[in-house]
Amino acid sequence: MSRIARIEGRGLPFGGHDVDTDRIIPARFLKAVRFEGIEAHVFEDERAMFAGPGRHPFDDPVFAGAAVLAVNRNFGCGSSREHAPQALFRWGIRVIVGESFSEIFFGNSLALGLPCVSIAAPDATALQARIASDPAATVVVDLEAMEVEMAGARWRVTMPAAARDAFLSGTWDATGLLLDRYEEVEAVASRLPYVGGFGL
Repeated sequence: MSRIARIEGRGLPFGGHDVDTDRIIPARFLKAVRFEGIEAHVFEDERAMFAGPGRHPFDDPVFAGAAVLAVNRNFGCGSSREHAPQALFRWGIRVIVGESFSEIFFGNSLALGLPCVSIAAPDATALQARIASDPAATVVVDLEAMEVEMAGARWRVTMPAAARDAFLSGTWDATGLLLDRYEEVEAVASRLPYVGGFGL
């Protein structure tokens, strides 16, 4: 099990409210039964429209390798597809700082070990502006202090207590919890008559 208390890395500002999962990962990629390679298709349709002088943030080389995604209100709304946080995580995002998140997106991110912390709207705008003006600077998200720090500026963030405790204790990883005490799983399975004969 992996405890997550502090995440740091360069930031990527992504402005706009109500960014839905259809935008994050287009529906045609939901046919995949494995997630390998899905990161290449993050915001694919939007990125294809940026053929002019402007660049989509996920194609801009100044944000390449960013670990901290700064967003606005109701990020991850729309369908319940877990492909959206999977694609972001596999692209390299390790924490999302935003005004608010879809409940299902938040839960899917939690299951991956991808914290989503909430920040006041003016602070979200300030963080995005600071990242845009200094993309090489390190952004630090501290889940113990519940704050974001960048180049001397600090902003308070929030997260539901149960999710914060899960990250700080490492219990966000349900599979890890099972494997950590797998002998107990096997002991229970051995007592269940309908499990016998299946190689456990």
